[in-house]
Amino acid sequence: MALKCLDTYALVEISEANPHFSAYLQEDIVVPDLILAEFYALLLRRFGKQTAQYWQRKIEPYAKSVALPILIEAMEFREGHRKENISFFDAVGYTYSLKNNCLFVTGDREFKNLKNVEFRK
Repeated sequence: MALKCLDTYALVEISEANPHFSAYLQEDIVVPDLILAEFYALLLRRFGKQTAQYWQRKIEPYAKSVALPILIEAMEFREGHRKENISFFDAVGYTYSLKNNCLFVTGDREFKNLKNVEFRK
């Protein structure tokens, strides 16, 4: 079983108890720290600090720091895919996945046909 890198889309689905995503917490997963920060901000806006902190504690054991060279490469990837309007966070998550031999788990259609992507809706 390959290591899987979850994006914010996947984390939202997990937090909403979507059975198609909840099982990922039983697999070998990683969450780039910037993705966790984006997820935290989204929960903070929608539900408040208590819920955001709950999910931060739950996901933090899977969090990994993203090195500057990966961030730079992610910005190059984003620029190269400007027409798809890929977010900063998604570019970082996808590039992190490629550099660390992970499958990038997302439901974002911009990634549907890219390599190393496990696309889920």
